[in-house]
Parts: sequence; structure tokens; C-alpha cells
Amino acid sequence: MKTWHCLITLAVLISIRLLDPFLLESARLSFFDSLQRGQDKSVSEQIVLVDIDEETLDKFGQYPIPRRIMADEIDKIENSLIGLNILFSEPDRFGGDEHFADILSWKQAVVAIAPSNRTNTSYRPPRIGTATFGDRDAEDFRPELEGMLFAQPIIHKSSFGYGTISSAQDVDGITRRQPLLENFDGRLYPAFALDILRVASGDSSYQISTDEYGIEFVRIPKFKPVITDTNGTVPIAFWNEFKRYSFTNLDQIPQGSIIIVGATFEGSNIVSTPMGAMYPHDVQANLIKTMIDGVVLKRPSEFILYEVLTTLVLSVILLLLLGWANIRISGITFGVFVSGVYFFSTDVFSTYFYMVDPVFPILALILVFAHGSFVQFYTQFKAKQMIKGQFGTYLSPDMVDMLANDPSLMKLGGEKKEMTFLFMDICGFTPISEHYKNRNDAEGLVTLINNYLNEMTNIILNNGGTIDKYMGDCIMAFWNAPLPCENHAEMAVKSAIEIEEKTNELKRQYSEQGLPPINVGTGINTGVCIVGNMGSESRFDYSVIGDSVNLAARLEATASRGDYIDYPTIYSSFTMEQLTNIESRSIGQIKVKGKEEMIDIYTHCPHNGEKE
Repeated sequence: MKTWHCLITLAVLISIRLLDPFLLESARLSFFDSLQRGQDKSVSEQIVLVDIDEETLDKFGQYPIPRRIMADEIDKIENSLIGLNILFSEPDRFGGDEHFADILSWKQAVVAIAPSNRTNTSYRPPRIGTATFGDRDAEDFRPELEGMLFAQPIIHKSSFGYGTISSAQDVDGITRRQPLLENFDGRLYPAFALDILRVASGDSSYQISTDEYGIEFVRIPKFKPVITDTNGTVPIAFWNEFKRYSFTNLDQIPQGSIIIVGATFEGSNIVSTPMGAMYPHDVQANLIKTMIDGVVLKRPSEFILYEVLTTLVLSVILLLLLGWANIRISGITFGVFVSGVYFFSTDVFSTYFYMVDPVFPILALILVFAHGSFVQFYTQFKAKQMIKGQFGTYLSPDMVDMLANDPSLMKLGGEKKEMTFLFMDICGFTPISEHYKNRNDAEGLVTLINNYLNEMTNIILNNGGTIDKYMGDCIMAFWNAPLPCENHAEMAVKSAIEIEEKTNELKRQYSEQGLPPINVGTGINTGVCIVGNMGSESRFDYSVIGDSVNLAARLEATASRGDYIDYPTIYSSFTMEQLTNIESRSIGQIKVKGKEEMIDIYTHCPHNGEKE
């Protein structure tokens, strides 16, 4: 099989992976989404969601709700942390900001700020303490924002904290991660969820660790470090469930809760997530739960290298199997590789939260296997066509099919082995030729010869012989190549006996047609020869050469002639010694051209040699 064709395909696939086009990246991200959907739900007893829903608008009027009303409702919450996932960047149109700020000052409240292309105020909220560990500042790894929408200053002054509600969308528009830090106006601002966690823990600051490549983690002292990518973003585990309350039922919320307030009425903003559409405060709640649980969805950058190397190794193994083994073994191996890659990816996620990409390896294995299988099929098809073209004229159809289905049964190109050779010639051909010549019927002569040779050929093929060639009215055949035949001597002599019987039958038919009688002479020898494809690059035949072949030809020239006219079949002692079911008798010794020693010759017994 020309595996280099498939290696080119593999190289192209690896190049595509390194370029990571949109479709490939989207497929990989979709698989990671399916892993999240397959996780068991984690129910939070502490984090609750408050929805500003249709019921809220029916009760309090249009949105935004007047802040005096909102303050009075929030005042019903006791001993809980309140995260307001709502922007208060504009003054309240009813003048309720002061009352709203007064109520917030008695609550543990965190308000939202949002990146924007403009800034709504010159006021900056108090800086939250940060401690950066590392050789580089965290600001180096976060892009500078154009603007920021802050809450009204009076609201900021009354709240316990603030944080950004930005999100990072992937190429397919789905939110799977969020930056924990934003860089604006020369300082870092924490994410909304991160500051809620800081306020809940009672810490006054958070810590940032960097190295020369980027941000490593962000940590609130009372919690485990939150591992981020080099840009400071963190993947969110979305398989959490939270209790929900309408904004009209705040008095029903248990004390000690972390409350995230957001809008859910018709027309509210919707965020695409791995779990489907969510409201923005659902995303914030899932991020808080992710950090509290210490869930770290990890995909180190070196995973790309490991995935490419795994794909390369598995693909090369597949190609080697396609070249050396049959398609069934290769197909089973392919199935094992594909399922192994898939189950490994799912297992390491469910066990360690490592995100290993099976999409590219499986896609590459499918394409490489498909290409390799096609090349193997095409190569085998061409080989079968070659075998049928080469052997179709001198092997039986069944034997040709055997060779085509399993070319390993033969060895082409030259092989030394023991075989049995048969030469058969029509004796008394001249009178028949003269008969047709006198009648000016050359076509009739050719028809008679072809019919006779066809009968003899069928006998040889039916007994597993290979027709080497036709030489006028002579047939040359052999046994034990290209297909093995353990009783090759027996089958050759059996063919000669049946040729005698068929010739006697045809003699009676020819006599009834007024044709001269014909006889047949058959010589058989067994010995070692060279068998294989012989000829030129443009034309060759599968044939045999050697002294053993020549001896068979010499014995054929003796049969049914001269002193041996009564012996239509003559074979050597080398053949006789291998007969087990045919009885032989000696008919003398002859000297043949090219041999110094006398050759013992035999024929079968008159009753056809069948032992009782």
C-alpha cells in the first residue's frame, strides 16, 4: 500500500489543527460543553437567585424599578450578602438614590460595574487591596479598557464592594469563561463574582500570582487559589442549580444566603452558555459556585502538543496495520483507538476536570483510516485484476478466485520448489491435417483442435493443474504452483489417465465422422524447478524452467511412439515414488538428451491404477 499518500493526508490534517479554523475550534468547544452537560447537578444551598420577573413588573411598574421601591424591598433581606447584577450608572429618575444608598449601607451589598466604550463619571470607587506576586504586573496581561460604567457615587460609597460583569465569548458566541480582573485607567478592577466572594469571606484584599508568561491564579486568602489562564480568565462550571425567588418574595429568602439579583422579565438580556440560554446573574452564580467548590477546568497549552503527537502515533499505527494486516484487524484497531480516545477524554474530565480534545484525533483517525482503507482496497483491487489477467487463461476460475482473495497463497517473482510437470501432445495429427487440407477446410481443422484441447484443458484444471502454455497441438501444465498442491504427482498422473479415457471417447466420435484415428502422448516428471514471472518488463508469463521440466518434455516425446507406442502415458521414477493411490509398473529405461544416466520410466496399470 502506498502509505505516503496517507502520510500527506495526515500532515495536512496536523497543519489544519495548528491553524485551528473556526469549525474545528467550535467542534472542540461543543464537545467540552457536552462534558459539562453530562455532569451530575450540584445544588447550592447558600447561593440563591432573585429574579426581577414579570410578576415584579406587574407589582411595581416598568423597569428600571424606582430605587426607593427597590430599597424598601431589599430592606426585607436579613443577614445575607446581596449581589446586585444591575447597573446603577444613571441617576434614579425619581430621585431615590439617597434612600437606596441609605438602605445599602446597612446591608452587605456588592454592586455591578461594566466595561464600556465610554465612562459615565469621573468618580472612582475606593481601590480594593491587591497583592501581586511575581516578576511582572498583572496589568501587563489584561488589555486596557476604553471606558467603564460605574454606579452612582453615592451608591458606591454605601456598598461593601463592586465588580465588573464582563464576560469572554468564544468564537461561536458562547460564554464559557470570565475574566477575574479588568484593567482600566491604570488600575485593576475585580470581577463581580470575585468581589462577592471577597465580601463573603470578610477579606479586605485579594492576591494575584504572575510569571513571565501571564497570570497564574487569583486568590482570596480564605479560599483556595482560582487557577486562570495567562489572561486572567477562568472557565466556569455550569452544572449547578440554585433556588430562585421572585423580587416580590424577598422576605422568604433564608438568612445567611448569597443573593444574586438580576432581570428575567421578557426582553431581558440572555447569555449563551454550554447549558443553553441563561440570564447574566445565572452566569455570575455559577462562577461563584465554581470558585467556592474549587472546581478548576484545566486545559494547559501543552495539551495541543500531546493531542497532535497522539494523533500522529495512532495514525501511523493504523497505516502500518492497513499495510500488514487485513481490513478486519485494522477496523477493530481503528474502533479501539477511536473509542479509547473518546472515553479517555470523558474520564479525565469527570475525574480531574482536564479538558482533553478528542475531536481532532478522532476526526484525523477517521480520515486517515478512510484514506488508508481506500488505498488498500484499490491496491488489492488492482492486484486481483492483475492476478485474474495473468492466471485467468491457465487456471480454473475457482483457483483464480482463491488467488485473488488471498494472494499470499502464491509467491511471484521467482521461487525454487518441487513440482510435477505434464506435457501432452496429439499423436497422429498429420493424417487429420491432410484430411482437412484435402477438403480445403482449414477452419474445420482449427475447430477440431480447439475442441480437443478444450476437453484436455478442463481435465487438467479440474485436477488443480496450471496451464503453462499451448504449443500447437501440445499442452504444457504443472502442479504445486501458484497454489500449493501436496499430492501434485498424483493429480498429474490422474489427469493423464483421464486424458487417455477422453481421447478414446473422442476417437470413437471422430471415427463416426470419417476422420483418421488420433492418439495422445503424455510425459510426466516430478522435480525441483524455478517458477515465477519470466519475460521482459513489458511482457512476461508465469512459467517454469529447469532440468526437471525438460525431462517431462523428453518423456512426452517418447510416449505413444516407437517402442512405447502402446504406452500413451509415461512418467519417471521421481513421479512414481510419490504416488499413493495409483498403481504403476515399470516399462524400461531410456536415455534422454542432456542426461548421462538412464532414466527409469513407468506407466499406470491397465485398470487405471486405482488400488483396491
